[in-house]
Amino acid sequence: MSTIDTRSPILSARGVRHSFGQTEALRGIDLDVHPGEVLAVMGPSGSGKSTLLHCLAGVLVPTRGSVTYGPSAGQSPVAARQPVEISALSEPKRARLRLTDFGFVFQFGQLLPELSAVDNVSIPMLLGGTKRSEARRRSGDMLDRLGLEGLGAKLPGELSGGQAQRVAVARALVTSPALLFADEPTGSLDSLGSENVLTIMLELVREFGTTVVMITHDARTAAYADREVIVRDGVIGAGYRVSL
Repeated sequence: MSTIDTRSPILSARGVRHSFGQTEALRGIDLDVHPGEVLAVMGPSGSGKSTLLHCLAGVLVPTRGSVTYGPSAGQSPVAARQPVEISALSEPKRARLRLTDFGFVFQFGQLLPELSAVDNVSIPMLLGGTKRSEARRRSGDMLDRLGLEGLGAKLPGELSGGQAQRVAVARALVTSPALLFADEPTGSLDSLGSENVLTIMLELVREFGTTVVMITHDARTAAYADREVIVRDGVIGAGYRVSL
């Protein structure tokens, strides 16, 4: 189990509400996420958990309330920056923050099918201005760390589901993000593939000191986390810690 800094949150939501037209998906959420923590957000389909993740990550701007990101020393490429209210930033500034500080893993990977594994992993570095040769070198190293040696030239369609999802994990972690947002990261895999991906992903995030917010409906996946919170009907209940 990881050592969690409970003194000052790296991410805080206060009074977060979000509506899609007349439908209120979030109805006033308060949540703190602490540095080094792996947090599982659970709930049934339609509960608002994915909307919450998108608000925390600055993909969506809450209808009301605030989301504040406060980098901790040694955990962010911009650690010297003062805490920032993500929900008050313009879209270009939120996009830049997602590129520099956040990593994302989605249920179906969302790899670009026409690019090789190593080129898919290189994307966030290239967007951040890293030279192509250096980006490909670091991408190859990360693929090796994830047990994908010799598969860097493969297209996503030439990989198994578990291999492709590990490529997606490599892309999310190659920039050493302060925060990793994972939305049903193993939802498309069988039980063995899920276990393999989660084990290696969490080994790396704990090594890097990356904080994780993971959306899941699966209790077996949530059991890998340090803490769970439950979202139902757009509100959040008390979480509890689980041992790994």
